[in-house]
Amino acid sequence: MAELFPIRAARTALALLIAASAAGMATPSVAQTVAQTVPIPKPAPKGRDTQTSASDGQKGPMTTGATPASPPNPVIPDPRRNVPASLFASFDDKQKAQAAKVSNYLSSLQTVSGNFVQVGPDGSKTRGDFYIQKPGKVRFEYEPPSPIAIIADGSMLAVRDRKLETQDIYPLSQTPLRYLLSDRIDLLKDTNVVSVTADDVFISVTIEEKQLLIGTSRLMLMVGAKDGQLKQWTVTDPQGYDTTVAVYNLDTSKKVDPGLFKIDFTDHSISRSPG
Repeated sequence: MAELFPIRAARTALALLIAASAAGMATPSVAQTVAQTVPIPKPAPKGRDTQTSASDGQKGPMTTGATPASPPNPVIPDPRRNVPASLFASFDDKQKAQAAKVSNYLSSLQTVSGNFVQVGPDGSKTRGDFYIQKPGKVRFEYEPPSPIAIIADGSMLAVRDRKLETQDIYPLSQTPLRYLLSDRIDLLKDTNVVSVTADDVFISVTIEEKQLLIGTSRLMLMVGAKDGQLKQWTVTDPQGYDTTVAVYNLDTSKKVDPGLFKIDFTDHSISRSPG
């Protein structure tokens, strides 16, 4: 059983990443193990002091073939935080301008590749590479020993597990990734923004989603206050568990292979990696 824990933890983190609502409501169209069987970690989120400064890996301009940066230390939100359910109409002009800055940045991205560090609810870290091509296409490849890959082809999203030989399919529209993959987005108009904060390091925008049968989940996007670039996001599921993904070595000049975003809906089995 101990051997299975890393796999289960990875699948739990993925379920939180792609959407707590999807795990509860959507029925995978191609899967040998449905997402509803993904176990939720028993320990409560650990109390962590909120970090107020970025790591060296999160500073500097977007790379375009420059020397790769070191993996950043993701800024883990304080699990005791209480996000106010504000209405955007109550935001002041400065907050609206900050939200507009994030919206314009996300809308300007068309093709992006880079690396990521993911921190699961239990504090475990995994790394990998990601590729984005708007609208709606993304691929997350996790480094070994994780057998996971996440692929979105513009309309559907697949979570593939090479070790378990499963492929779970979700509508992309039911996952928080759609905000990152939209061709154009105005966060204040197109989403339910409940918080906009800023300091010398980050501008943070928190989006809330309410599902009648599932509960409330949140997505917190963080961009650099100085360079305006995406640094990380945190998904909080209705049980209060956080999954944080920090990105680095971003490259907007690299051409991405379209084949990376293809989902084989007829392939019910996934070959194991060599070795």
